Amino acid sequence: MRDNRYLEDIVPGETSVGTPITITEAAIITFATDYDPQPMHVDPDAAHAGRFGGIIASGWHVAALVMRDFVDSAPFGGTPLLGMRTDALCWLLPVRPGDTLIAHRKVQDVVRSRKRPDRGRILLATAVANQTGAIAMTLETLIQIPARGG
Repeated sequence: MRDNRYLEDIVPGETSVGTPITITEAAIITFATDYDPQPMHVDPDAAHAGRFGGIIASGWHVAALVMRDFVDSAPFGGTPLLGMRTDALCWLLPVRPGDTLIAHRKVQDVVRSRKRPDRGRILLATAVANQTGAIAMTLETLIQIPARGG
């Protein structure tokens, strides 16, 4: 884990890369059975006959895996963060069993709160690439982060 980082330590343009996430059919089916039980996620026969030609991961599954990777990779160390909003979530390509995803993150903006100067906000853009480099998912997240001494 990195050292704890605070608002003053973060600069627009800085990047971080997550760890590879390999997708399995069993994990796709398990997640989708609980949270998104559509045929293309849970039924191999129906998925094969459908428009995707096989099982694909729920976009929510991919988003959850990318969130877990963000927590585990801790680009801001152990500093307590608060997710305030996610915008522009786009699922661009199907994610299939055997795919390996990597999240590429870039700080778009850093703003100190005028009302509460002990904290601020970071706008973080994430692009999730598969093993060929094709972008499968993108999102922007607004994160509250404490200022040093806050």
